[in-house]
Amino acid sequence: MVERLIESVRIIDGRAPLWPLHQWRIMNSALALGLALPDVVAPTGGPDRMVRLEIGAEGVDVTERDLPSLDPIQLSIAAAPHRGYPHKTTSRAWLEAARTSSRIGGADDALLFDADGRLIEASRFAIGWWDGETLVFPPLALGGLASVARARLREVTRNGIQEAVLHRDDLARRPLVACNAVRGVIEVAMLDGKPVGSNSRTAMLARRFWDRPGA
Repeated sequence: MVERLIESVRIIDGRAPLWPLHQWRIMNSALALGLALPDVVAPTGGPDRMVRLEIGAEGVDVTERDLPSLDPIQLSIAAAPHRGYPHKTTSRAWLEAARTSSRIGGADDALLFDADGRLIEASRFAIGWWDGETLVFPPLALGGLASVARARLREVTRNGIQEAVLHRDDLARRPLVACNAVRGVIEVAMLDGKPVGSNSRTAMLARRFWDRPGA
């Protein structure tokens, strides 16, 4: 099967507020993977919703879905290590398998670590944590997705975001932040059935995430 790019785009008030970041990722992934792609136009109009673009040299397939829940999520630690997923492509069956396993166990998504026990991401969310007042994410050099939501947080977080390595054994009691380009910023409530610490700054970021420049 020929590899294709995927973009999940949020529509709010008839526009795609994060489209420049989606477009940047499409262009960079196509260049890195040597894919020749058609021009991709931003989806517009209609009700608030999610638009999924599957993009290949032969064209763009568009599907639409209702918005998922914005409630805090529960995560479980995946049994298998992260394989590396720097570009959002259709080659993600192993990620979906990890998520399915987590949902069978009652969680919403799977939290993935590499073979050395370093946090990478969840199957459908970029995962960061608070270190005092600083929002921190795993280094992209470890092989996680170049997340549109993470790029957006770099724009709207007062001091930007930092990168650091977080090992599995150091995860306890860290206030975690989940984000993606459809849901925005979501609080993580539980990890492996145990409550996760919270930070009031998470709710503030969730509100700021969709603000227009200058709003």
